[in-house]
Amino acid sequence: MLELLSGLNSYFHEFNFITVVLRLVLSVVIGAVIGNERGRHGSAAGLRTHILVCIGSAMTALTGMFLNDYLGFDGDVSRISAQVISGIGFLGAGMIIVRSSNVITGLTTAAGMWATAAIGIALGYGFYAGAVFGALACFFTAAVLTKVERRRKRSVHIYVEISEPSKSGFVAEEIRKISNGDMMLEISKPKSGKSDHLGFYVIIAKRDDGSDIRERIEHIDGVYFAVTE
Repeated sequence: MLELLSGLNSYFHEFNFITVVLRLVLSVVIGAVIGNERGRHGSAAGLRTHILVCIGSAMTALTGMFLNDYLGFDGDVSRISAQVISGIGFLGAGMIIVRSSNVITGLTTAAGMWATAAIGIALGYGFYAGAVFGALACFFTAAVLTKVERRRKRSVHIYVEISEPSKSGFVAEEIRKISNGDMMLEISKPKSGKSDHLGFYVIIAKRDDGSDIRERIEHIDGVYFAVTE
């Protein structure tokens, strides 16, 4: 049994057609897991973006190995992949936005893109354990620790969906009145999946009673539903 496991381990670390396909398939799966979680939170970089980043990063590692093993290039197989770590910063920078009142958003998404790229490189080189556990750590950080962090802050996070986009200005103004103007509002895709709806992420600084604020928002004309994040 141990010999069989050892043999499989050696085989999956070889560079051949089967292992190349396996690493690319895993990059799609892992990119989808991380991207789907970010997409559920309304991030601009969601499922497809994270999958493409992970595949592209894996391809750089695979290409470096191909150049050495099959074309006989005598060089550092990590040279191409090394550029991904710095180059992904340009993509991540597009996720970071400074909004009104000097509020910065998108840092978590940008960091997630960078981590996804690193995971893709690990997969490309056949570092399966590191890639899988790295993906689990990313998912835990984004899905679980985000909620913990929000609870520690003196603010209330509410997702609001409106059924009539024409009333978005009215709804935003009513929310501003409820929060006494101390708020940040970010438009997102609707969680209900209804194409004619519009979603808002609302962050209100004061956290006197989050459930009361949510109920008041939910009763605004045009609001389809509101949930505390």
